[in-house]
Amino acid sequence: MNYLLALYQPDGEPPQGLLDEVIPRVMAWDEEVKAAGQWVFAAGLHPASTATVVRAGDGDVLMTDGPFTEGKEHLGGFTVISAADLDDALEWAGKLSRATTLPVEVRPIHGD
Repeated sequence: MNYLLALYQPDGEPPQGLLDEVIPRVMAWDEEVKAAGQWVFAAGLHPASTATVVRAGDGDVLMTDGPFTEGKEHLGGFTVISAADLDDALEWAGKLSRATTLPVEVRPIHGD
């Protein structure tokens, strides 16, 4: 089964020097999950300010600039992995959370 590992990050620019620490850990995690044959694909996202929400209602479509919800964190990127079960996916998510220092939401994907 495939699982989405969604990364939530604080709004704004990261503190100076933080990415210098985080990027090597994330690259090591990428190499580990790929070597295990469980990596499917991943992508980073542009800032939440670039989002547009499209909502249907009353026979019309409403478009709103910005993310779906107001908050201090936003979806910053995601990885899709192939895992034997939820426990396996959670183990990979824990490693990713330690590498990034960010919360990681884990969700199974329909249609596998």
